[in-house]
Amino acid sequence: MFNALVMEKDEESGLASPVIKQISEDDLPHGDVRVAVEYSTVNYKDGLCMSPKGGGLVRNYPHVPGIDYAGTVEESSDARYKPGDKVVLTGWRVGEAHWGGYAQKASALADWLVPLPEGLSTRQAMAVGTAGFTAMLAVMALEDHGLTPDRGPVLVTGAAGGVGSVATAILANLGYEVAAVTGRPEAGEYLKSLGAATIVPREELNETTKRPLESETWAGCVDAVGGAMLARVLGQMKYGCSVAAVGLAGGAALPATVIPFLLRGVNLLGIDSVMQPYENRVRAWKRIATDLPMDKLESMIQPATLKDLPKLGEDILKGRVKGRVVVDVNA
Repeated sequence: MFNALVMEKDEESGLASPVIKQISEDDLPHGDVRVAVEYSTVNYKDGLCMSPKGGGLVRNYPHVPGIDYAGTVEESSDARYKPGDKVVLTGWRVGEAHWGGYAQKASALADWLVPLPEGLSTRQAMAVGTAGFTAMLAVMALEDHGLTPDRGPVLVTGAAGGVGSVATAILANLGYEVAAVTGRPEAGEYLKSLGAATIVPREELNETTKRPLESETWAGCVDAVGGAMLARVLGQMKYGCSVAAVGLAGGAALPATVIPFLLRGVNLLGIDSVMQPYENRVRAWKRIATDLPMDKLESMIQPATLKDLPKLGEDILKGRVKGRVVVDVNA
């Protein structure tokens, strides 16, 4: 028997609520690999999955959320993994359609796992998690489309959040001049400690403008906000430069025109971390191990245990979580 946070649905109300309880290995869904989970984390999707209606993501109950986890292989029917191997899991709708990492043990298909890269601990991997993995994918996409430090400043929107924090630290470490956008003035010093050169108040960018183009300002952008802010940023991009879109904290609608694409050759790059191919996952995790300063990563960490998760789920949906939550499922 082992501990897990289980979402249980009340049949009368149709609403789910979290309960920390003991379950057995027999309760776990089918998988090629059983993992002794050491750490998990809290992402926006986790907050949705822990909400009373499951955020539209959870269809079957009882359910164990947790879209990320890292730990040690206990048992494997797949030759790629053997007991004792350290592994990381993000994406593949784990924690949504398949039981996730908010438990001391988990099962997974071997195709979903990635070997823990050399130089990273399982705790550090979960300080990275889906948010940091997505940030690295965004930086790689911008570089693949020509971004270099000499081209000018790079904008990071929603910079105090999980994706934004890691993107800021990675870009600054690679020598980029980072402009960090936040609506929380108190987060300014935190973002500067991660390497941000300038802090841009959210209100400067979150209103639409009638002008389809403004002054060419940004050589690249990692955008976690979407909505009106993304539309505004597109009109401020330098010629031929790119925006990597990773989130929609500001809304899914895009009140923009095609003018930045047609007159400035701006690229809008969609970043998906859930179904990312294995080879690119390995590439991204190796880059994380070399390009993300571990001291900066440590400064982002907010430690937590299973019992903290319900409140953290509520907080992240309200934009109250700064940096990265690392959940010690065995504490």
